[in-house]
Amino acid sequence: MKSIEDIYALFQKHPHAVTDSREIVPGCLFFALKGKNFDGNAFAMQSLENGAAFAVADDPAVQLDERIILVDNALSTLQRLATCHRQQFDIPVLAITGTNGKTTTKDLVSTVLSSHFQTHCTKGNFNNHIGVPLTLLSMPPATKIAVVEMGANHPGEIDMLCQIARPTHGLVTNVGKAHLEGFGSFDGVKKAKAELYRYLATQGGTAFVNTDEPWLPELAASITKKLFYHRSEAPAMGHIPIEVKLVTTHPFLEVTFLSPAGELITVRTKLAGDYNFNNLMTAIAVGKYFKVPAQKIKTALEKYQPVNNRSQLITVGTNSFLLDAYNANPASMRLALSSFANMASPHKIVILGAMRELGAFSEVEHEAIAAFALSPGFEQVIFVGQEFEAAARKRSLPHFKTTAALRDWFDKKQFAGKFFLVKGSRSIGLEKLLEPPSQTS
Repeated sequence: MKSIEDIYALFQKHPHAVTDSREIVPGCLFFALKGKNFDGNAFAMQSLENGAAFAVADDPAVQLDERIILVDNALSTLQRLATCHRQQFDIPVLAITGTNGKTTTKDLVSTVLSSHFQTHCTKGNFNNHIGVPLTLLSMPPATKIAVVEMGANHPGEIDMLCQIARPTHGLVTNVGKAHLEGFGSFDGVKKAKAELYRYLATQGGTAFVNTDEPWLPELAASITKKLFYHRSEAPAMGHIPIEVKLVTTHPFLEVTFLSPAGELITVRTKLAGDYNFNNLMTAIAVGKYFKVPAQKIKTALEKYQPVNNRSQLITVGTNSFLLDAYNANPASMRLALSSFANMASPHKIVILGAMRELGAFSEVEHEAIAAFALSPGFEQVIFVGQEFEAAARKRSLPHFKTTAALRDWFDKKQFAGKFFLVKGSRSIGLEKLLEPPSQTS
């Protein structure tokens, strides 16, 4: 069997790692990974036929070609190869994790850093045990800073990802109730997110800590090198924590911060929802730490446009929709509802999709969110998904088992002049509510 050094030498000649046999490109390295419903070994020969230079497999039965590299475990080989590649770079590697806002924060931070440095970042939400290695392996030689998103739904996963990516800097966006099925409790969530801090503490790394977020200062206590930042009504020179002021949330977020020279910089974004303030503040803090010029920070954040069903403000006819249907958990639901309640509109309607991966906590958390959704006095609250059925029935509120069923009812209602919050887990597919009829069939 070839050593990891031998495989890395091949990778340097063929620097494109692929794990999906449907995405083979000429000259790539195909890694035959296994999953619950697939075995990449079965596609090793096909990958070569489709143009892969080599295939890394862990089933001896498929070694029918000299271009198939047999290893003990294809996944661990991919991960070790990623670490090997990462170690070729003496650059800052910033790891981002947290319950909510990971991807938006990663995008904002990367947008700011890339305005001044050659920046490599996680694409989409490639933030797990496969996505992080692929992110690292796609890092080009000219990279000056890397931003790596890390997700987890079980204890130990963040630590494992840190061992692969070897971050020099890190931040936790927040800690909330999510993936309770895998973490077992909220305390389990806290311990899991703190794995990044523990890694940085042992390696002498630097943490960015939002002191407005509960638990973060406490969880980061063991780290020597920290940069604190928080919200302030009057940012001032000489204050050690980086300070950012929220000016308004209508119709989009507007914030101010001080340049190194003491100039007040105003940033008018295209981000809706005051829950995005912390994401913006984090990007400003990271940018200032890495000495990105203030005007570049401003320009980068003002150009940023949310995508992928994350805090997108969409107009359809006379109705407006705040579409935030990529992910949902109790913490993000409360933030979205509170933010929506503060938005200026006389006719606000809430459409909530079920929250997934809550395990034994599902019933009580859906009941609590249903009660919370009624408190601001929205014009109407509508629920989608089986998990909300009991809470909706208890309150005689509209409930639909699927987005398709909601769509049929919604189209018949012919709403006009309304402002909708559309929030739910990705698997509910609430974004289909806004698709043209031909796409929903």
